[in-house]
Amino acid sequence: MRNGTNLHKEAMHILKLTSRTFYIPISLLKPNLKETVGSAYLCMRAIDEIEDHEMLKPETKQHLLQTISNLLKSEFDNNAYLELIAPYKSLLPEVTKRLGDWIAFCPEEIVGKIMDSTSIMAAGMAKWVERDWQIKSKEDLDDYTYYVAGLVGVMLSDIWYWYDGTETDRDLAIAYGRGLQTVNILRNQQEDKERGVSFIPDDWATNDLFQYTEQNLQLADEYMKDIKTRNILLFCRIPLALAKRTLKALKGGREKISRNEVETIVDEITNE
Repeated sequence: MRNGTNLHKEAMHILKLTSRTFYIPISLLKPNLKETVGSAYLCMRAIDEIEDHEMLKPETKQHLLQTISNLLKSEFDNNAYLELIAPYKSLLPEVTKRLGDWIAFCPEEIVGKIMDSTSIMAAGMAKWVERDWQIKSKEDLDDYTYYVAGLVGVMLSDIWYWYDGTETDRDLAIAYGRGLQTVNILRNQQEDKERGVSFIPDDWATNDLFQYTEQNLQLADEYMKDIKTRNILLFCRIPLALAKRTLKALKGGREKISRNEVETIVDEITNE
């Protein structure tokens, strides 16, 4: 592992390369929170890259994700991890190859919670790879979005409580993550269709998914009411505001919001 200062710089650099939505709010957090949320995001992004990989076979994805889930259930063995991914090293992005670094970067008192959430997420992703992401019903959509995004909300709630005792409702935390995820599902419908995947339940039209997304974003607003720490509130408000503006753009027939709109939203929130 690299020394702490270099690892901090490298983590923030990889974060900037991998996330348009979360880099900005993470960079605004106070140092201890920034390292914690940053490492947590990178851990989850590391496994997300496996689930989404276009060149890995489904059985390879399942094997990698399930094995990673097991490795995260106890003290992380980075040598075993590097051995696991060695045959696929040329295909995997840096964020995935360096999972051990992101775990090492996380403060010791909270790293166990982050490993737990990432382990559950990896197992859930493996399950949905096996099911070929066939979303047949609302229950399927709830289950899938819980694993890939609701767990992010749960993990953030763990971090807020560890940081300063902030208590938030776990169901509302799941809705927060789920709302952000379903905006992405709406935005990526065509791309998903081209690879033979649809995250819209069989008996739903796109309008039903819009309604589902709006309901979860309303619950996300409720989630925020328990948060009194300004630093945490800023972090939560930015992705939520971006998701709401993107949803509005999608309803108006646009694929995404402009960089100027993003900057305006961030400025409005940070200067309040």
